[in-house]
Amino acid sequence: MLTVYGRANSINVRKVLWMLDEVGEPFDRQDWGRGYRPTSEPDFMRLSIFGVVPIIDDGGFVLRESQTIVRYLANKHSRHDLYPADLKARAQTESWMDWASTDLYAAARPVFHAMIVNAKDPTTAVAPADGVADWAKHMKRLDQQLTNEGPFLMGAAFTIADIPAGMVVNRWFALKFDKPELPAVAGYYDRLAERRAFRTHGRNGTP
Repeated sequence: MLTVYGRANSINVRKVLWMLDEVGEPFDRQDWGRGYRPTSEPDFMRLSIFGVVPIIDDGGFVLRESQTIVRYLANKHSRHDLYPADLKARAQTESWMDWASTDLYAAARPVFHAMIVNAKDPTTAVAPADGVADWAKHMKRLDQQLTNEGPFLMGAAFTIADIPAGMVVNRWFALKFDKPELPAVAGYYDRLAERRAFRTHGRNGTP
């Protein structure tokens, strides 16, 4: 059975868990990372010298990087509905995945760390204004894309492009701070929640 190494509240681990449920592959998961066994331990470093989660072990094939794992699983299960076989459509899918895991996630990270990771009391933590403004700038781009080309990032159908974006959108709505109205993103969030895998690993009460 495929094994996932990483804590279930990690945004990157959750992408992999979401994808595993989408393709219906059973898995075992081990807690590693912040709050659990440190990834600097020899047992983990033997799997990856990078010391970060997630990692999967698929019958002795060890793979790191959440985006790569998601694509690997789509290919393994021949899910061309989720990861297009057409060269240009596939490239567009990958471009949205990369944007969501770089620009969009990088903007979200300072707000999340201020309110959750570094906060002594998360119930009273205040979001940094400059961080919110930067994150909102990228969320407005997402809203524009969904308005013009939606209801999903690649158009009419859900694809793996929506997995990294969907996890950041969940964090946007799960954290409590003043936000601009983004109707297309709000609709997208509800649309993703129609998928059981997203309700289990994304919109599950964890930012």
